[in-house]
Amino acid sequence: MVEVHDETNRFEQGNVLVGALEKLLSEWGENRRGVGVIVVTDDAIRARNRADRNQDETTDVLSYPTMEPDDVGMPVIDHLGDIFISLDTAERQAISSGHALLNEVLVLAAHGLTHLIGHDHPNAAAWRPFRAAERRILQLAGCLP
Repeated sequence: MVEVHDETNRFEQGNVLVGALEKLLSEWGENRRGVGVIVVTDDAIRARNRADRNQDETTDVLSYPTMEPDDVGMPVIDHLGDIFISLDTAERQAISSGHALLNEVLVLAAHGLTHLIGHDHPNAAAWRPFRAAERRILQLAGCLP
């Protein structure tokens, strides 16, 4: 189950985001696990980035897994985690890239979700699952053929 909380009161396509993320979770075999998506302003994400990562700057997306994946047999928790998306940054990036705001938010959500299932991108090769998820969510939302 995916829940979207729009703290900006400006993102009007939360239902599309929920549907696409739930389809992606289902394809990944994670459809029984929940995800929260919180849509915030640049100020809010900067404050969170400063407090949680000691980086005093805005960013487009932050992911907070409920628990870190490991190999020690810990029980699976029903909630994967939360994804924070700055709508202000998403708007600027969408304009800069020449595509719709919805597309940018979908890509950022897929990126965040990929982090929640345990991936990171320390090198070029590690970006592959992120790029695949970003493309797939656009397909699932009907934004790409």
